[in-house]
Amino acid sequence: MVSSTEYGSHTWDLLLTVDHQHEDVGKEISLQVTGDLHVGGLMLKLVEKIEIAQDWSDYAFWWEQKKCWLLKTHWTLDKCGVQADAKLIFTTQHKMLRLRLPSMKTVRLKVSFSSMVFRAVSDICKMLNIRRSEELSLLKQSEGTLKKKKKKDKNSKEPATEDILNLSNSPVSSGLPANPGLYSKTMTPVYDPVSGSPASSTITWFSDGSLAEQNCSILALSHPTCSPEMLAEMYQPRTLADKAKLNAGWLDSSRSLMEQGVLEEDQLLLRFKYYTFFDLNPKYDAVRINQIYEQARWAILLEEIDCTEEEMLIFAALQAQYHVSKLSLSSETQDSTCESEVDEVEAALSNLEVTLEGGNKSNILEDITDIPKLADNLKLVRPKKLALKAIKTYWFVFRDTSISYFKNKESAQGEPIEKLNLKGCEVVPDVNVAAKKFGIKLLIPVADGMNEVYLRCDNEDQYARWMAACVLASKGRTMADSSYQPEVQKILSFLQMKNWTMCSQAASEPENVDMKPECFVSPRYTKKFKSKQLTARILEAHQNVSQMSLVEAKLRFIQAWQSLPEFGLSYYIVRFKGSKKDDVLGVSYNRLIRIDMATGDPITTWRFSNMKQWNVNWEIRQVAIEFDQNVSIAFTCLSADCKIIHEYIGGYIFLSTRSKDHNETLDEELFHKLTGGQE
Repeated sequence: MVSSTEYGSHTWDLLLTVDHQHEDVGKEISLQVTGDLHVGGLMLKLVEKIEIAQDWSDYAFWWEQKKCWLLKTHWTLDKCGVQADAKLIFTTQHKMLRLRLPSMKTVRLKVSFSSMVFRAVSDICKMLNIRRSEELSLLKQSEGTLKKKKKKDKNSKEPATEDILNLSNSPVSSGLPANPGLYSKTMTPVYDPVSGSPASSTITWFSDGSLAEQNCSILALSHPTCSPEMLAEMYQPRTLADKAKLNAGWLDSSRSLMEQGVLEEDQLLLRFKYYTFFDLNPKYDAVRINQIYEQARWAILLEEIDCTEEEMLIFAALQAQYHVSKLSLSSETQDSTCESEVDEVEAALSNLEVTLEGGNKSNILEDITDIPKLADNLKLVRPKKLALKAIKTYWFVFRDTSISYFKNKESAQGEPIEKLNLKGCEVVPDVNVAAKKFGIKLLIPVADGMNEVYLRCDNEDQYARWMAACVLASKGRTMADSSYQPEVQKILSFLQMKNWTMCSQAASEPENVDMKPECFVSPRYTKKFKSKQLTARILEAHQNVSQMSLVEAKLRFIQAWQSLPEFGLSYYIVRFKGSKKDDVLGVSYNRLIRIDMATGDPITTWRFSNMKQWNVNWEIRQVAIEFDQNVSIAFTCLSADCKIIHEYIGGYIFLSTRSKDHNETLDEELFHKLTGGQE
């Protein structure tokens, strides 16, 4: 018989597992508890029973069946839903994790497995001296991208331990609070104007970071040499479907690592997820700039983004500049840099600063008083059947965000032959500097898809002015916008870089230079040219960048990468509502693009600026988006979880709210509101 007192107490046995390192103490402990006991009280009872004198402050309960942490210590077991069959593990919240950086360097550090990934990435970036952590996230390599590597690695051993940078003793990684002044704008760091890496005194920026003990410059330095064998072992996407696999493994920023099946000592990729590199500043961003450069470099080498032969040689020349400079520096002792050299480099880099949308918007009143226009003779190319093209010269007038064209200059006062509204269109460069071809491909949205129009300019200056106007018009801006002139200069600078690849200057003899050209270009171009030919062409182009500092060469590389038509597009295989076939959806910082999976041609573009709302039906995993003018789309994602696309859209909208006028603190609540969803 059970007494009424015992029966009324509602006590029951709860079996708990303690994750500790003491071999002489059992790991499974049974406690008698009641439903009204709060989680904090359960922790106290457990620690008292264990009788091990150690710091338990980082420990919390992990509920194995529900895959969740019990972090609200004031909640009762009843409120949490914990019953006698619950498997609770008392374990540390901070655990060791291996992260492969964009530079392919692996770091081992202690990360919070109980915080949301967004917060965990923020802490990681503080340890690595990377500002603007909201641009990065953690990526789990999908099975499709590992198959090739696994086959090749069957007989290979684990990477040597010296290749891993161990940051396990960082105060931040141990769960201690970071210095709130990490990103103070009053910092006066000193950096090496040649390598772009922080000088020793710069370590004081992040006094809490463990890189101070581990030589913090290591992550700001590039190691461009990689063997063709190493490239061959890595996953190289051949089709849009292959590229979609690259973006399938992004972790959910609103859930913890443990909740997403990540285990201690697992390896994840730390990558720039959002291609909006805001407020890049060489003074403070040596590591950040190098990691962006490395992510761009590997994207080029592995053909994750397409580029022409001219463009590939530009990228090769800029990498060669880094390689050749390193060779010359290794034979000389570096003297301490005087202040004038630092000022000179800062002045050179001021024109290369990369911002979210480009341009300073402080002169808006001046901009709107006079909206300029362009008027010139251009060739109009219209594709026709049987691969024939009709090319004819017309008088074109660019005003506001529209292009009108007339038979000739004299008839410009009358009605135009056609008026093209470029707002929301796709603008694709069609340039071959060697062949003196300066074309602009416009894909203008119409009711049943995209209307293709080609404009052909006579020279570089004309092309730069019209191309810049088209790019701004596609975003709904006019030439009065303060970003117009910088855009023109950026295009001219890129064309100038393309000129390097065909210059007639005498290059160094390839035999006299210790260079492996296969390390600077993608395998496609390695197969196309012999090694000596490739070396000669790279050195020829390199003559024009030989005077650049290394940090300037990196920023030029990033700028050239941003100029590629496919820059910033993340691909997913989707099925649109009402469609009978799969399509590819490209997600960019300002638009969504529906792409034909077979041909790779854009079908329709939707701008975020025209978006009214978006939501997810979690039951059928369908994303639905409403735009202006009663345009609605809905699709299911086949290559990844629909939450990833939902987070991409919300994340880009969140990043567009950033401003230099605000302090460095992020509105984390707004981020989760825009990206979290309600499952």
